[in-house]
Amino acid sequence: MSFFSDLRILYHLTMKPVRGKDHASRLENFYSGQAHGYDDFRKRLLQGRQEMWDAVDAPPGAVWVDMGGGTGSNLEYFGERRAAMKKIYVVDLSRSLLEVARQRIEEKNWTNIETVEADATAFQPPEAPVDVVTFSYSLTMIPDWFAAIENALAMLKPGGLIGVSDFYVSRKYPSDGLKRHGWFSRSFWPVWFASDNVFPSTDHAPFLHRHFEPVHFEEKQAKVPYIPFLRAPYYVFVGRKANGPAIMNEATENKISF
Repeated sequence: MSFFSDLRILYHLTMKPVRGKDHASRLENFYSGQAHGYDDFRKRLLQGRQEMWDAVDAPPGAVWVDMGGGTGSNLEYFGERRAAMKKIYVVDLSRSLLEVARQRIEEKNWTNIETVEADATAFQPPEAPVDVVTFSYSLTMIPDWFAAIENALAMLKPGGLIGVSDFYVSRKYPSDGLKRHGWFSRSFWPVWFASDNVFPSTDHAPFLHRHFEPVHFEEKQAKVPYIPFLRAPYYVFVGRKANGPAIMNEATENKISF
């Protein structure tokens, strides 16, 4: 991907006003001009996705819903597990991103994958309850993110898994076991991301821990392309819906108790 393509992405990220009468139209306005250069730039910015996918131990024949799946680039992380899934849904409100996902699916001949233009707070697949629901850097762009998580909880089977990777900021006084960010991080990142209608929250991680049994959790920082010295805080969470069988994998070592 060329430097000039990166400049186009940076323009949309930092300078182009985001307009629209509702959430769907604002998303389309933001992504329509950068959809085809989206994946390469985001690969350098959006860290933790591979770790999240590795920590999700989905059984063969599972139904998997990727909320805010955009261009379908997340499908590349599945590896050989992709063919073993009964069904994978890529759900998004941006028509431009989903068009890239459809092209990817057709080129790869992935017959068990379907794109759906729908709202993450309301979409329910016909196969529900499902085995896995994931949000990869989409939760911060969903205005009613808590409703999206509650929708995922309702959609999952007992013992089903939710996976989330996203930007965030800590609470000023976080619970034991969670990192505490300094004043600059807690103040700067919400303002910086808000111009793109991305809202890092202090409440994502606590809300997820309250609603799901943690299987894997980590808090890290990611480099921001072309902006030296700045590191954006992000987290990776995989949790299990209650009343299901134990799910054991190496990520369980990172479990936190609350």
